[in-house]
Amino acid sequence: MNRENLLKIVLILAGLIFTLGVYPSMMYFWPSGWRWQPNQPEYEQMILGIYATLGIFLLIASRNPAAHRSLIAFAAWSSLVHAGIMTVQAFQNPSEHGHLMGDIPALAIVGVALLVLAPSKQPAGS
Repeated sequence: MNRENLLKIVLILAGLIFTLGVYPSMMYFWPSGWRWQPNQPEYEQMILGIYATLGIFLLIASRNPAAHRSLIAFAAWSSLVHAGIMTVQAFQNPSEHGHLMGDIPALAIVGVALLVLAPSKQPAGS
């Protein structure tokens, strides 16, 4: 399997998880590993809206990754930054330690996979 096909698979998987998987993970499957601040439903709605939107665009990008380099870079770097901030917060708040085995590694894996597989920049004029 070549790099582009692998990237397409990662984009589809990440897109589906961001679009359809975050809510069930937060609410039903593993709240302690995915849910933050359950007493603030507006925060959860905001995160769900952002990730569902990103997921849809990752699914669109899977059709032609080279045409969506900046979106892929944004998804990668924002996932890594989000995971980094959440890691610090989880260590500061013992009640949030479940995230160290839940959404934090998931975001880090998505970020690293997208960076490693991201399409290379095309030379000008090609």
